[in-house]
Amino acid sequence: MALEKSWRWFGFGDSVQLSDLKQMGIEGVVTALHHIPNGEVWPVEEIRNVKSAIEAHGMRWTVVESLPVSEGIKTRNSDYERLINNYKQSLRNLGECGIYTVCYNFMPVLDWVRTSLHYQLPDGGEVMYFDYATFVAFDVFILKRPYAANDYPDEIISRAKEVTDSMTAEEQETLARNIIVVSQGFIDGVADGSTPDYKKAFLKFLETYSHIDRDKLRENLSLFLQDVIPVAEEVGVNLCIHPDDPPFPVLGLPRIVSSQDDLEWICNQVDSINNGITFCTGSLSVNRQNNLEQIVEKLGPRIHFTHLRNNVFFENRVFHEYGHIEGDIDMYPIVKALLKEQIRRKESGRTDFRIPFRPDHGVKMLDDYNRSANPGYPLIGRLKGLAELSGMQMAIERELKAT
Repeated sequence: MALEKSWRWFGFGDSVQLSDLKQMGIEGVVTALHHIPNGEVWPVEEIRNVKSAIEAHGMRWTVVESLPVSEGIKTRNSDYERLINNYKQSLRNLGECGIYTVCYNFMPVLDWVRTSLHYQLPDGGEVMYFDYATFVAFDVFILKRPYAANDYPDEIISRAKEVTDSMTAEEQETLARNIIVVSQGFIDGVADGSTPDYKKAFLKFLETYSHIDRDKLRENLSLFLQDVIPVAEEVGVNLCIHPDDPPFPVLGLPRIVSSQDDLEWICNQVDSINNGITFCTGSLSVNRQNNLEQIVEKLGPRIHFTHLRNNVFFENRVFHEYGHIEGDIDMYPIVKALLKEQIRRKESGRTDFRIPFRPDHGVKMLDDYNRSANPGYPLIGRLKGLAELSGMQMAIERELKAT
């Protein structure tokens, strides 16, 4: 049986309607209550409203992406008790409504980072791009984070200075706004651009992590898991942490979900099937030391949700996103390992043996240029990826049956 076909839907204001998803063969919808402020309880009535709308179209709300982990939880500030109690109640409410998979992340301040949201491919399609020197230019010379230059080698600083000098003031402002506001606003970003000096507000958020290093952030994640996993077990909800994107330190912030070792450490903090991972090929592959097939084979039982997409890599931490089965990631053995994990689950008697996957991001193409969409989420590009990945799964399933 193939992985469960799912699709990230951004609610009733999304340009892609639930009726469209049904026509596309989607089985499970991946969404969230985006209108509920971070840190507040998700009310049962609001959850049921969205769930009922999805079910009216013959689909199910398969994954919550995301139930945001507030910055106050990540830093364990003075508001921690209120925030963690609200998080637990939201989990209970989701379980009561029959929604049993919750994706979350523990990335400080920024959810993900790209330096270009409109990188043009030779065929005219558009993807998102990350250039390390350009990012350092933003950090050191545009944002002007205090002591930022201490975090980078001299040769990168020199290249970043060249990049900065080659940009107009307008281009520098666009870069900063894309990183801080545009790419974050639809996923619970800390700065929404409503304040006149959004860069100053952003720097204040960064300052809250000035005394939190990798070890401290790990400790805070462990304590978070110890608080919430017992509740998840109680109501039958599987939590699955999303990897860092990109999987290396940015803006002086620690990264703790970047490697197989990190994922194993997280799973070991609370030894429960409810403490799992979101397996994201796009994020994990940027750490070139990660063996994605091996991660599936090692941590397969804890994979509750999967994001599948491809990248093209260059030297010096430069990469751009691509399609789904073409690129520098060999998707075939990864998908095969996921399908074999489903078989193992079914044979062991697990009722949740199907793993939801969604085509993550995509190439902007064709009619996507005439539609509104959040960065990385074009309709046609993702639909193409869904079709390619579905075809690959069908072929692999036949191969597995024949052996």
